[in-house]
Amino acid sequence: MTFKTGHVGLNVSDLDRSRDFYLKIFGFEVLAESGEADRRYAFLGLDGTLVLTLWQQSEGRFATGLPGLHHLSFQVPDIETVRRAEDAIREAGATLHHGGVVAHREGASSGGVFFEDPDGIRLEIYAPTGAEGSPVPVAAAPTCGFF
Repeated sequence: MTFKTGHVGLNVSDLDRSRDFYLKIFGFEVLAESGEADRRYAFLGLDGTLVLTLWQQSEGRFATGLPGLHHLSFQVPDIETVRRAEDAIREAGATLHHGGVVAHREGASSGGVFFEDPDGIRLEIYAPTGAEGSPVPVAAAPTCGFF
């Protein structure tokens, strides 16, 4: 038996704000959306393939101190794509961790940017190569750039 992640569903507090954020940072397209007051959601994807579903059914901010999602990671083909994403993250005024692009660990060629969406959900955009010589977060675990 093999498994592959299908799409990811996230609870958000403001669908419009979150949808616009994910469209800007990731370049997703809206595949479907519901504006019904009691059932707001947006299906976001690339080239017609569903990647992320946003559901407006929560309040407050993402609770990093509770069991559940640590961070959501997206792989891109190269470090130049990561750097373009970093620029978009900065333009959006999102919380960017570690000051920008970092290597996953000392001597690693993989690396990326770690940041938060408008609800505080922790995200990563990384490339498997190209981050050689980038700084390494001091508190980084061996395979993750968050805390």
